[in-house]
Amino acid sequence: MRKVFIIIGLLVFHFTNAQQLEGFIQEALKSNPEIQKFELQYNIASEKVNEVNTLPNTEFGVGYFASEPETRTGAQRFKVSVKQMLPWFGNITARENYVSSLADAKYEDIVIAKRKLMASISQSYYNLYANTAKQNVLIENIKLLDTYETLALTSVEVGKASVVDVLRLQMRQNELDQLKQVLEQQYLAEQTNFNKLLNRDKNIAVNTIDELIMPSEDIELTSQNLEVHPELLKYDKLYQSIEQSELLNQKDSNPMIGFGLDYINVEKRPDMNFSDNGKDIVMPMVSLSIPIFNKKYKSQTKQNTLKKLEINAQKEERFNTLETILDKALNDRISARITYATQTKNLKQAKEAEKILIKSYETGTIDFNDVLDIQELQLKFEMNQIESVKSYYVQTTIINYLSN
Repeated sequence: MRKVFIIIGLLVFHFTNAQQLEGFIQEALKSNPEIQKFELQYNIASEKVNEVNTLPNTEFGVGYFASEPETRTGAQRFKVSVKQMLPWFGNITARENYVSSLADAKYEDIVIAKRKLMASISQSYYNLYANTAKQNVLIENIKLLDTYETLALTSVEVGKASVVDVLRLQMRQNELDQLKQVLEQQYLAEQTNFNKLLNRDKNIAVNTIDELIMPSEDIELTSQNLEVHPELLKYDKLYQSIEQSELLNQKDSNPMIGFGLDYINVEKRPDMNFSDNGKDIVMPMVSLSIPIFNKKYKSQTKQNTLKKLEINAQKEERFNTLETILDKALNDRISARITYATQTKNLKQAKEAEKILIKSYETGTIDFNDVLDIQELQLKFEMNQIESVKSYYVQTTIINYLSN
């Protein structure tokens, strides 16, 4: 977990806002209801160790002779008995080990949930950044169109442009304003998602970084340790729990031994006088419970064998899925860097074209159709540039989730 925070720190090394991404993650780990749910489930599973560390119930019995049987020493009045069965040696320990192994598997659910929460918060944060950055780009482009509109109005006055050019610029402004309003609504929805991951009020403002740049080089993340990912370790823990279940099954197939004591109250015979007259009866007892018909335990052994095969298959399937996701994230991150480089190059050329058009205005030959085309291309390149940066960090978050 500490290594994950270090990597996140590298990813947001230029984060100057008061609330850092790591701070958001720490807050969520403490307050997120899903994490609390898994922690409670783990505590319940751990407490079951105390539940199984017990002996079978002690049996007490009381009987009264409705028809008192006569013996040589007197009539029997009532009978009191007590009996305690004891499991075979090692049975309780086997139960404790089995329950502990189940608790260990539950603990991996906490680790997995925390990792997923960290990834979700990071991705939501980058979505908020990208949304804000796109809104800022739209604001700048709307201002640019205002400038072009002023130029167009001036050109109309001197007969170098038509009113249609002005209307076309205004319609383009309306479109950009519409896009900005849509982004504002999307931002509110993403803000709600982010705040709820931290289990707080949905209207709390989220401060994001002003500019998220493309790193000069990729942060090295080890992918060779995918086999020890918590999602796969959980299958190992489940496998161990089945092994413990089989050991317990073997112990349960052993006999149980019991110890008891019977006490019978005997009434004195009034017509006789001898040494054992009215002597009560005390009878210690030993019993043995043998599972002669043990087909149940043989069936359980076979089930456990099949379960282990099932878990191995599930683990292999999940490993293949995670490896596919990791490989896709690595390739998508490379694609994001390529896209960013291309958009940066295109944006530079679009700005050069814009300068040429502005200079053309000075000579009185500006074409506002070209102006709109260049402005639209410039907006497209800037939006794609922001999206590629966001994609780079989102893919790095996925890689970070899968790497140790």
